[in-house]
Amino acid sequence: MTNNSAITKPLFPVFPALFLATGLSISTILPVFANSTQRTQIISQSGKKVEITLVSYAVTKAAYGKIIPDFVAKWKKEKGQDVIIRESYGGSGSQTRAVIDGLGADVVALALAGDIKKIEKAGLIQPGWEKEAPNNSIVTRSVVALETRNGNPKKINTWSDLTKPDVKIVTANPKTSGGAKWNFLALWGAVVKNGGNESQALKFVTNVFKNVVVLPKDARESSDAFYKKGQGDVLLNYENEVILAAQQGKTDTSYTIPPVNISIDAPVAIVDKNVDKHGNREVAEAFVKFLFTPQAQREFTKVGFRPVDPTVSKEVQNKFPKIVKLYTIDSLGGWNGVQKKFFEDGAIFDKIQSGRR
Repeated sequence: MTNNSAITKPLFPVFPALFLATGLSISTILPVFANSTQRTQIISQSGKKVEITLVSYAVTKAAYGKIIPDFVAKWKKEKGQDVIIRESYGGSGSQTRAVIDGLGADVVALALAGDIKKIEKAGLIQPGWEKEAPNNSIVTRSVVALETRNGNPKKINTWSDLTKPDVKIVTANPKTSGGAKWNFLALWGAVVKNGGNESQALKFVTNVFKNVVVLPKDARESSDAFYKKGQGDVLLNYENEVILAAQQGKTDTSYTIPPVNISIDAPVAIVDKNVDKHGNREVAEAFVKFLFTPQAQREFTKVGFRPVDPTVSKEVQNKFPKIVKLYTIDSLGGWNGVQKKFFEDGAIFDKIQSGRR
């Protein structure tokens, strides 16, 4: 028997014709509706219904499609209260800008701690959010995969294979894409975390980008260039996205996981200013806590994410290729240092790009 009180709703269930007619993405449209969305959400949260809004990055949608109903049912059983969770998905950078511009997110689950830091700097999230949830608020992990054409005809198995003169690479632009930042840092770490120095890393990454044939603005456009347009011999991609695409029968490709790799750590946080305004902090905090339970972690794992829960990690240890040397963003200087060193205007990535022109 279905419990009709266990409701999830998309953030904008109406106006589909508007999106089709204008050709605009949801991240472009969202700020226009932010004020009306907030007014909708400012309801009594002490009665039989409570609403929260989850804003996340695109590739998490399949997991949350399973996790949210489980949480709603749990809250109803324990509290006797109906929960409506509104959802918004898009590129992590676009979602970050939308929240800063007024999208009334109560919980943000984004691809980079750096994106949540931007929301913190905008005054919406209190400092110290990393310590408010388990595992320093990192809710999922992944690594970078080298996705190749079916059968891997160019024999691309290691990072060094990306510099072969006949290899054509697709990756997003790290100036605009969070996923592409992870890709870039994985390339850099392939040298400096494997016995090399920074001069060698710069030379290696420069040679890799000489083979990049298209540099789309985000991971979704990168995937479209590789899958739909047939561009490139190899796509730098999230491991979890490769796994999910294969499960859904969307790809006819091969992939390999380099054994020296970066831990793609995706965080979650409460948007303090919004939950205080909406009066829904209790349920928002409970939802975040639920994401770290074995029940939720198993759902993340089913769609290709590496779990952060130790129990679930043991259960699925044979599902994922072993990483011999896994390093973190902190070992490269943390997001503030990395952004300044690699991705700000005039920094290392821009110098590499100028050399390609």
